[in-house]
Amino acid sequence: MTASSPVPPLTPEGFQEIFGAPDEILERLKAYVALLNKWQEKINLVSRDSLNDVWRRHILDSAQLSSLLMPEKKDIADIGSGAGLPGMVLAIIGAPNGADVHLIESNERKCAFLREVNRATQAGATIHNIRVEKLLDISVDVVVSRAVAPLEQLLQYANPLLKKGGQCFFLKGKKWREELTEAQKKWIINESVIQSLSDPSGMILKLEEIRPRVDS
Repeated sequence: MTASSPVPPLTPEGFQEIFGAPDEILERLKAYVALLNKWQEKINLVSRDSLNDVWRRHILDSAQLSSLLMPEKKDIADIGSGAGLPGMVLAIIGAPNGADVHLIESNERKCAFLREVNRATQAGATIHNIRVEKLLDISVDVVVSRAVAPLEQLLQYANPLLKKGGQCFFLKGKKWREELTEAQKKWIINESVIQSLSDPSGMILKLEEIRPRVDS
């Protein structure tokens, strides 16, 4: 394969080799992918082209967050979960210490999909069919999100949900630096930038000690 040749799609077995998932987890992820393909014919869950490399673009992209979660950081909220990325994948893999995974999604049809996946994979996630701004009764250690909103807006959504000492993990594309610069105008953040395993141009933003600027 030459440098200009396209990268072949990642197979389930290739994902398992990279991630080290047990066979039982792989089978549950396969069930999720099968439902994703089935429901995509009825509602727009992800871009159709991305399904050609679903194990890299969606499963590995989401699963890579699990290795970054600290064991003492327990409950997780996924803002704008959509097709369950990354939150449902994390729930299927198993959050640290049996933590609760909350999937927050305002679209009822997407929530119907999430409920079916939750049953089929026995993921044990909690699904909230509500806009994140109106969700007032949960408090979590970690907030995750993928392809939902610019960073500054994500922090507005995440901050009310976070316990003291909480963390955010946001999957971002090639404009991550611009978004971080813009967000820092209104937020004080301790950030770490981690290279994505699934996308050479993608980064994971790990954010801690988040607080709004008094003068913003």
